[in-house]
Amino acid sequence: MLNLDRLIFVDLETTGANAATDRITEIGLIEVCAGSVNRWSSLVNPGIPIPPFIQELTGIDDRMVRDAPPFSALHDQLLQRLNGCLFIAHNARFDHGFLRNAFVENGTQLQCDVLCTVKLSRRLFPDERKHNLDTLITRHQLQVGDRHRALSDADLLWQLWSKLQADIPAELFEQAIRAQLPHYVFAQTGNA
Repeated sequence: MLNLDRLIFVDLETTGANAATDRITEIGLIEVCAGSVNRWSSLVNPGIPIPPFIQELTGIDDRMVRDAPPFSALHDQLLQRLNGCLFIAHNARFDHGFLRNAFVENGTQLQCDVLCTVKLSRRLFPDERKHNLDTLITRHQLQVGDRHRALSDADLLWQLWSKLQADIPAELFEQAIRAQLPHYVFAQTGNA
């Protein structure tokens, strides 16, 4: 069994793909700690227009975020939730990069370990060609909610994690995690 105290599955929706110039429009978190699962999400006012392509993809438009809090209003709450956790995201460089930049813009540093489910899938299934989220939904028979909405996509990652943990031998699962996080501690069970 893994000795991972706080897992937070993270997904963001943004105005585009560039963490330096684009902004967050929605944050979804699934926090797994001590056997409990907590869900949290918020729309975020990006302070810039959402491009039509992104509006079509996510269903989030300028009207929806007009009265949403800016990132600065969510900063303290998010920092408390995320610091010290294991931050798990699909293509984690994207989500972590956006949040890291947003925290820096607000004068703080995000401090957490990061695990990418794309890399995890590649490590566990090296013979498979595709590891995008839509492919993993089909491959692992995940239950889809509102695709391309932050909380729903974060929930897909929690489902994926749970399924992999149940289906993959513990030693292989731990090795795949160690490939990204060599310093992580794994609990020893009496059944090992």
